[in-house]
Amino acid sequence: MHRAVARSAPHGRLLEIGAGNLNHLRYHREVKAYDAVEPFRELWEDSPHRERIGRMYADITEIGEQPAYDCILSIAVLEHLTDLPFILARSALLLAEGGSFRAGFPSEGGFAWGIAWRVTTGLKYRWDRGLDYSAIMHHEHVNTAAEILTLLEYFYGSVEVMRFPIPLAHLSFYTAVIAKAPRLDRCRAFCQSRLNERKLAGE
Repeated sequence: MHRAVARSAPHGRLLEIGAGNLNHLRYHREVKAYDAVEPFRELWEDSPHRERIGRMYADITEIGEQPAYDCILSIAVLEHLTDLPFILARSALLLAEGGSFRAGFPSEGGFAWGIAWRVTTGLKYRWDRGLDYSAIMHHEHVNTAAEILTLLEYFYGSVEVMRFPIPLAHLSFYTAVIAKAPRLDRCRAFCQSRLNERKLAGE
C-alpha cells in the first residue's frame, strides 16, 4: 500500500491523515513540505522521522483554509474513521488546484480479505485466548472498501482504483485509490452541514 500510494505522487506540499509513527515519510524524500494529522501523540513523538514534519495536527479541523496541498494521503486509516464523509470532504477542500487524494486500505468486505484475516490473525487469536477475533475486526473496521469508494466517487469527479494482488474486489487483499477533480460544491455543503450539527450538539 505504501508504494502504491507514493508512486508518481507530487513533490510539493503533502498532508498525511493518520500518520501513526510516521513510517510513510521514507517514501517521499524530496517533498517541499510534509504535514500530518495524528491525534495519538505517543505514536509519533519519538519517531526518528519527526524532524521532517512541518506541522502536526491532532484533528483535520485545526487546519485553516490557507494551506493548499498538492497531495493528501492516507495509509490503512480510512477503514477506521467513524466520520469518514467529513474527513474526505474536508480533505478535498484543502487540495491545491490539480491536487490529488491518495489512499490505501484493506479490501474490507471482500472474500479474499475476509478469508485472509480469519485463517491468520483470527486463528492465532482464538488459539491464544479462546475468543472470536471478528468482534475486534467489526469494532475496528467500521468502513468497507465499497463504502469508502462510494464516498470518494461522490466527492471527486475522478477516482482511479487499483487492487492487489488481483484486480477484482473479492480477490484482492488491498485497495489503493487516486482521487482527483473534487466536487467542491458537494464538499463545502457537507462540511458546513456537519459543522452546524456539531454546534447544535454543543461540541
